[in-house]
Amino acid sequence: MSKMTQKEAVFMAICNVTGHKDGKLVISPEQRKQVNMILFDGFRNESIELDREYTDSELKSYVSGLQSNWIRKDKRFNGGIQYQPKNPGSRAGSGDPQLKNLKALLSTMSTTDYTDDDRAEVQGYIDVRVAEIATTKQVATVNFDALPVELQAKFKK
Repeated sequence: MSKMTQKEAVFMAICNVTGHKDGKLVISPEQRKQVNMILFDGFRNESIELDREYTDSELKSYVSGLQSNWIRKDKRFNGGIQYQPKNPGSRAGSGDPQLKNLKALLSTMSTTDYTDDDRAEVQGYIDVRVAEIATTKQVATVNFDALPVELQAKFKK
């Protein structure tokens, strides 16, 4: 038996609970709880793909975020609109060990033990590292409406 993808599991659970057919999704807090339980059970009985093991409390948190994620991103729930993040690039460098440690160092620098210049120096290193990371991971966004009609029809998603 093949496992269901997380995206399809969320879609099916929401449709089963809400009766959703088309257009913008409206879901109540009670319905969200029902969907969370369906997804939780699906992960526990291994009918939905999952890359790693979670404790029950971690899985409940994961399932809630998973549902929110697909409600925002799945065109079948958001009226066919391409998802655009509110703060693109806000997670830049979140996986970079040097940047993580620089931020950790800054957070430990109390105002009584360190001067403003000390904190500014560390912040300067943070700013430089963020800029380095940003230049290596730039993603172009395309305004398809500004393209010729032929290309819009061919490449617009």
